[in-house]
Amino acid sequence: MADVAAHITGTVWKIEVQVGQQINAGDTLVILESMKMEMPVEAEEGGTVKEIRVKEAQSVNEGDVLVVLG
Repeated sequence: MADVAAHITGTVWKIEVQVGQQINAGDTLVILESMKMEMPVEAEEGGTVKEIRVKEAQSVNEGDVLVVLG
């Protein structure tokens, strides 16, 4: 399993995936907003979304796990 973490401190603007969804490397999983800029968080490898650990509008810190891939 692979954890996908936030690369910046910000707010979860949009979640682009659902649990059980098959994704490929480079797919956008979550979009974070920081200082009025939208920053996509992309998968480094393909797999299946096992868990989504955040909700839209939730504040996150750099390093927080957003999505777990299997």
